[in-house]
Amino acid sequence: MRRALLRWYDEQGRTLPWRVRPEDRARGVVPDPYAIWLSEVMSQQTTLPHATPYWRKFLAAFPTVTDLADADRDVVLSMWAGLGYYARARNLHKCAGVVRDEHSGTFPTDETTLLTLPGIGPYTAATIAAICAEEATNIVDGNVERVISRVFIYEPPLPKGRKGLRELAGTLVRADRPGDYGQALMDLGATICTPKSPTCLLCPWEKWCVAHAKGVETEYPKKIKKVKTPIRHGYAYILRHADKVLVERRPDGGLLGGMLGVPTSAWGEKPIDHSAAPMKRNWEKVGDVKHVFTHFELRLEVFVGEVDVMEEGEWTADISGFPTVFRKVVEAALKTKSS
Repeated sequence: MRRALLRWYDEQGRTLPWRVRPEDRARGVVPDPYAIWLSEVMSQQTTLPHATPYWRKFLAAFPTVTDLADADRDVVLSMWAGLGYYARARNLHKCAGVVRDEHSGTFPTDETTLLTLPGIGPYTAATIAAICAEEATNIVDGNVERVISRVFIYEPPLPKGRKGLRELAGTLVRADRPGDYGQALMDLGATICTPKSPTCLLCPWEKWCVAHAKGVETEYPKKIKKVKTPIRHGYAYILRHADKVLVERRPDGGLLGGMLGVPTSAWGEKPIDHSAAPMKRNWEKVGDVKHVFTHFELRLEVFVGEVDVMEEGEWTADISGFPTVFRKVVEAALKTKSS
């Protein structure tokens, strides 16, 4: 199975901006753990086409991990806007600082040390160690879970069955080309063993796949039925002076922590009054905004107020660094103003 997969990877594996393919290694190209780390953190919970421009932008602005560590955190958070999961951006900056201060700016490549760094979990640590240090680690992401569950028709449903599935994947790990093997397995899930329409006839593991033999590929991995996505409500307030709006920084510990946004009420039951507004105004409702987070849908009613003189606080005309939900809110208000 390993030989077949590696042959397929040598011929069909993806070419990615941060990837050192087998032919690159043969020419002496060495993987950069900093660049690999950035790519892994950015591509989690999003698509590679969406993450790649961010990866290029970050490397251009911060060529080394020390450059990233030395950067102002607000700049890093602003550049991250649009990738979501802002705790990852905070951990990205924090991790860079630890590498600078405790590892002399040299990014670790062994799994044990990587697991001690902020924001780096088992998957990312295993990936960096395998690719950059040829350590025989067990790389398991969502693509790998799907492939392994189908090959072995693994029955326990996810997420509860994830530990056993990871252990099953680990039985195939060897010291022979561990970085290429891990990337090949991820590529297999991303391009061939896809969730809804796997192209089994092109799969190097077709003859070993039990789910394929039984014609039940899309029934795996088994998953616990999702509950209905909860809906939360709230008010968002756009206080304007000319082309500027009043903004506030959200607490580090919560959702969108550390990010700039407009004032809002709490998110939960629909508010009954404007007690959360930044000041007493005749607030005019101008629209509604919906935004889907991982675990809930947020519905915000957008209210606008005007002031002749900027009150105390932080004001800005640039919303490019705002999280997507707050850009939607401001754009809804501006659209109303322009109409």
